[in-house]
Amino acid sequence: MKVRTRLVLAFAYVLIVLLIALGIPLAINLQRRAAVELENVALIQAQGIAAAIEPGELDEPDSLGTLVTEGAEQVGGRVVVVDRDGVLLADSDGPAELGTPFATPGRPEIVAALGGEPESQIRDSADLGHDIIATAVPIQEGGRVVGAVRITKSVQQVNDNVRNVTLGLLAIGVAGLLAGLLLAFGLAGSLSRPLSRLAGTAKRLGEGDLSARAGDLRGASEIEDLSRSFDEMAGRLERTVDAQREFVANASHQLRTPLTAMKLRLEGAIAEAPTPELRERLMAADREVNRLATIVDRLLVMAREIEEGTSARVHLGEAVARAVERWNERASRQDTTLIGAGDEGGPTARGDPTDLDQILDNLLDNAITYAPGEVTVESGTSNGRVFVAVSDRGPGIPPADLERVTERFYRGAGTPSGGSGLGLAIARQLAEKWGGTLVVSNGEGGGTRVEVRLPPAV
Repeated sequence: MKVRTRLVLAFAYVLIVLLIALGIPLAINLQRRAAVELENVALIQAQGIAAAIEPGELDEPDSLGTLVTEGAEQVGGRVVVVDRDGVLLADSDGPAELGTPFATPGRPEIVAALGGEPESQIRDSADLGHDIIATAVPIQEGGRVVGAVRITKSVQQVNDNVRNVTLGLLAIGVAGLLAGLLLAFGLAGSLSRPLSRLAGTAKRLGEGDLSARAGDLRGASEIEDLSRSFDEMAGRLERTVDAQREFVANASHQLRTPLTAMKLRLEGAIAEAPTPELRERLMAADREVNRLATIVDRLLVMAREIEEGTSARVHLGEAVARAVERWNERASRQDTTLIGAGDEGGPTARGDPTDLDQILDNLLDNAITYAPGEVTVESGTSNGRVFVAVSDRGPGIPPADLERVTERFYRGAGTPSGGSGLGLAIARQLAEKWGGTLVVSNGEGGGTRVEVRLPPAV
């Protein structure tokens, strides 16, 4: 996940948590305060109506009816009056229910008022289909309760107002969240742009452009310090690689003269050898000198290609054919048959021919030395990667040693003497140099298979 995305998501998370932590309690508190204020207002209004009723008016239906009608207009709801037994004496909605018991369990506020306690509550009305506030207060005479006044009115308008305010708060929160995200996106961009530029420079450097530099990056002080450190590292790396290239080129060139002189002396010694055994040994030394001269020539070619910027690529089939030709004579002397498999030319890998030749030389040297017989050298493509492999029909490698045979100087139990334990380690390092891997496994029918997998050339 990109740095910008991480920063924006983190900022959004913080904003959402803050909005929830502040908005929900605020909305709940607003609703509670609205309900409390509504109940207080209703109690005051009911007490005002109760105070306006004289005790004697409870027995005067006309006067009481006029009073509750005027009270209903003032409070914007329904007003009823009951006597001490809970019988309905006056109703602003009309005389239809007059004389009926009104202090029922469904109207607990009237029961409470007749007990001397004012009561107000908000509840759902099944008849009206919405919430109402029902408030009842006692009518007292000489310290005793002689009746009660109840007012009821809808709280739908109040609920609508609370809902509108809550939606307004939600809209403000969403707008704040969007504004915060825009700000976070801008800030994240200012932080991620120099990092993206630095990552691009590092990629170019990793792909071989040693002149790549981050330059003068502007941003946080830490990013500027990182940029300067990166450029210093790139500079040191370029100088080191240039020195190595120069050394390879110079050393390869200087080695040609003593190798030529050595070859001339060996040819003269071969011509004058007094015995066939000595001549054979001198000829073997001459072949090794030829092999060394070939390696030096390949080093010179590699140095020139690097200097000219030629892309490193190798044809695996051709490398297999060259390896079989180089090792065929030695293999025949040790009763080994080399079999080359795969089309000549075959797949092309990202790498250097010299490195691949050295890899195959090490693998064939091991196979011919430790598992003489039939040795197969093949190339091919598998799972998006190209490979070369050397397989023998020897005794194989003990499972306990398989994971360690590519370590430097490691020699498993029972390994014949004479080797250095470096062949597979060098092959592995050369493969990893080009982004490849080296895998050692035992075949199902016996023997060992060493496979070098390389990225395909682009």
